[in-house]
Amino acid sequence: MTVELSRTDAHRIAVTAQLLARPRPVDLLAMLGHLTVVQADPTAVVAENADLVCWSRLGAAHRIGDLDAAIAAGTVVEFQGLLRPAGDIALFTAEMAQWRGSEPFGDWRDTSRGWLVANEDCRRDILAHLESEGPSPSTALPDTTVVPWQSSGWNNDRNVRMMLDLMERRGDVAVAGRDGRERLWEVAERVYPPTLEVGYDEALRERAQRRLIALGVARPASTKVPGEPNHVGDVGEPAVIEGLRGRWRVHPAYLEAPWEPRAALLSPLDRLVFDRKRMAELFDFDYQLEMYKPKAKRRWGYWAMPILYGDRLIGKLDATADRREGELRVDRVHRDEVWPEEVAAAVTAEIEALADWLGLALVRLD
Repeated sequence: MTVELSRTDAHRIAVTAQLLARPRPVDLLAMLGHLTVVQADPTAVVAENADLVCWSRLGAAHRIGDLDAAIAAGTVVEFQGLLRPAGDIALFTAEMAQWRGSEPFGDWRDTSRGWLVANEDCRRDILAHLESEGPSPSTALPDTTVVPWQSSGWNNDRNVRMMLDLMERRGDVAVAGRDGRERLWEVAERVYPPTLEVGYDEALRERAQRRLIALGVARPASTKVPGEPNHVGDVGEPAVIEGLRGRWRVHPAYLEAPWEPRAALLSPLDRLVFDRKRMAELFDFDYQLEMYKPKAKRRWGYWAMPILYGDRLIGKLDATADRREGELRVDRVHRDEVWPEEVAAAVTAEIEALADWLGLALVRLD
């Protein structure tokens, strides 16, 4: 049976699934387990993405450094640029085994695996260094490749970087932590917890189930993207959404969920808005991350943060944390619509809470 959702239903399911309604979650690890993944991005215009995502949910209960402590304790791991509960590595071990095997993939992975084979001595040299020296940045690792990596340009001759990416996919190495913006690499068995391998098909389905729990409502199929997919296959229940074409899937746990709205300031890389196509379809929200645009062509700001109130995305916050001056500078609050007084007050309170959390004085220039 197909579930019929109004646009408001779909909004509330998506927001509730992302833990952005009331009540707020209270536990970091439980929150991460529910969200499944949080992108590890060191850009810190306001704060690093992972910390902003946690603060948007946990509020003042989250402290910068809590994630680093969880990684050091082995309860959280970084895999392919995403922070995950450490136990979830069990859902990737079968895929790692495929990378170490010889059966053809039938796509770009065959070329990558061929490059690995051609540079087997370099792979062994990196492992030997890590075995001896422990966690190390990529710049400290030997480049003994005999066949340079070739690409369309971005990764040309970045041999060690590409070797580490492929070794991570094989389960040879893992990220043990960071030194500033630099990842520290280590032998995987020293980072990942001991785990039983989950079969490949079972793991893919479990990952899709968890993805739908985190998203609430999603497309069954979508364009392939690096990292975590945006689609969920046939898990959940089939759904149609008022005014939108095509098929959707919804997690049934949210169909009767209570609803209590609140205001939230989101990282541009927050999972609620990261899939820009889904964001535009569901929320009709006009938004782009403009950090790569020339200043004169920006409409909202270098790192403008989407503003959520209740089940609607209603604007963008252009703010910068100036730690040298001890200030959170708000250049502008962009309102996409007229805000009722209670909405404006709730957003202002959240901006003030952000400054308090950062330990910075709030300076408003808008």
